[in-house]
Amino acid sequence: VQLQASGGGLVQAGGSLRLSCAASGSMFDFDVMGWYRQAPGKQRELVARISRGGGKNYADSAKGRFTISRDMAKDTLYLQMNSLKPEDTAVYYCNVRVAVTAYEYWGEGTLVTVSS
Repeated sequence: VQLQASGGGLVQAGGSLRLSCAASGSMFDFDVMGWYRQAPGKQRELVARISRGGGKNYADSAKGRFTISRDMAKDTLYLQMNSLKPEDTAVYYCNVRVAVTAYEYWGEGTLVTVSS
């Protein structure tokens, strides 16, 4: 499985970005798909995840501002980020877990920089 994340960039505080993660495999093979982020000097943390059944979980910092979604036909995962804050600055990674093996795959990451 290969994951290609895109959509990062520089945005002012209060702005929006939409991240995309295109998977080489079928999303029907994954039981969990998610977005993580890692800020400089900090550990990687979960931002949001969605199960194969459609259940969603968000970090407290993302609730009310970020929305995770997917397009099963396009094998693409999205993260809509609104009302961005400087503390959202990080490299964002997409992650999937293969249902049969429980093995996880990571994308290369896309940098989001929010200026104040």
